[in-house]
Amino acid sequence: MPSVLIVDDLISIHEMLEAVIQPTGFSTAFATDGEKALARYKGEKFDMVLADIDMKPMDGITLLKQLKAYDPSSVTIIMTAYASTDSAVQALKFGAFDYLQKPFRVDELIGTLRRGLEFREIQAQRVLISTGAGLRPDDIDGRLIGKSPQVKKLIQKVKKLAAVRTPVLLVGENGTGKTLVAEILHAVTGAGQAQFVRIDCSLSSEQNFHEGLLGQNGEGGPWIRDAKGGTLYLQHVQCLAPPVQKELVSVLRNTAHGFRLLCTTTEDLEKMVDEGRFNEELFYRVASLPLQMPALRDRKEDILLLVKHIAALATNPLVDPNLIEFTGDAMAVLTAYHWPGNLAELSQLVSKLASTTETRVITSQQLPLRLRDLKHWPKLADFLEGQEKQYLDRVLHACRGDKATAAEVLGIDVGNLE
Repeated sequence: MPSVLIVDDLISIHEMLEAVIQPTGFSTAFATDGEKALARYKGEKFDMVLADIDMKPMDGITLLKQLKAYDPSSVTIIMTAYASTDSAVQALKFGAFDYLQKPFRVDELIGTLRRGLEFREIQAQRVLISTGAGLRPDDIDGRLIGKSPQVKKLIQKVKKLAAVRTPVLLVGENGTGKTLVAEILHAVTGAGQAQFVRIDCSLSSEQNFHEGLLGQNGEGGPWIRDAKGGTLYLQHVQCLAPPVQKELVSVLRNTAHGFRLLCTTTEDLEKMVDEGRFNEELFYRVASLPLQMPALRDRKEDILLLVKHIAALATNPLVDPNLIEFTGDAMAVLTAYHWPGNLAELSQLVSKLASTTETRVITSQQLPLRLRDLKHWPKLADFLEGQEKQYLDRVLHACRGDKATAAEVLGIDVGNLE
């Protein structure tokens, strides 16, 4: 029988909740404050915790934080009075499963408990199957190419996120690989056989969202049903119109735990919340685990590996792509370029070159003019300490040893190259 630890400083609340919860198939236990609740949870373990937000000496938010620190998989539902709804929404930021606003209906309470139990069970199943069929955590290293500190950090974070079903917000510029990471999380969490439902919020009208995502009754449309057991991937979530944002909150409260929710943004959602352009509750529901995607210009040491990897995947009727090489001057240009389109731009370029080249060796002259135009190259001051010498050498190589031209590109006095 699933168990619920009820935490409230009023005994009358304990008695009322016990009377309505137990007949629905849940066992109940009680604690009158956060400290006692934490001690009891550690000693007995419960499927869920139902806690009031306003308690002393330890309030519901503090209890929530400590429960998450002790047991990241804990499922906590916060109860709040109308006047403290803002605090309850903030609780989502710290990992609350959901919140109930007093006075709440019995069916609302039982429905939330059942969703919490479903979420708890699905989390346990994901841990079990993550080592089974589909992409294994160890395979992530082979999907995210690079040896830079940024990529190593990204790989470690993705491995950790693969073990939970909490919504993830992928933050970064266009072309940085957000969809690749989303597909990896979908596969590595054992959802490879279920659907990966991909929705671009920047292209979908309000009517499309009402019909496909929100549904006629607000309980979820065909997109929600298709994603059940799999992943719902909302790209450019910052583009959602305010009315859709508000309605989406309601849909997620009722349905989000039947699938993995992944969202992307190219904007600072927290800033949008402060400016009143993004719903605060929706923010905490989608952004509890943000993952920053590094721009390609910030991990240029990975470009050589990426170029080799992308070229090897190409199809060329004249040249074996595995044998294609880029000359030193070509790599100097590729490494120095600022890549506003990030990985997507690099992949498109290298794939085209590797697929159409008639020679095994690709030189800088075969690269597009926009890459070879030295005015687009960054100044030496833009590079981190320890990387300046490597970049200086590449610029000199690309300038064929012309120190005057190299100094102009680098933004330094030519005397510094003597």
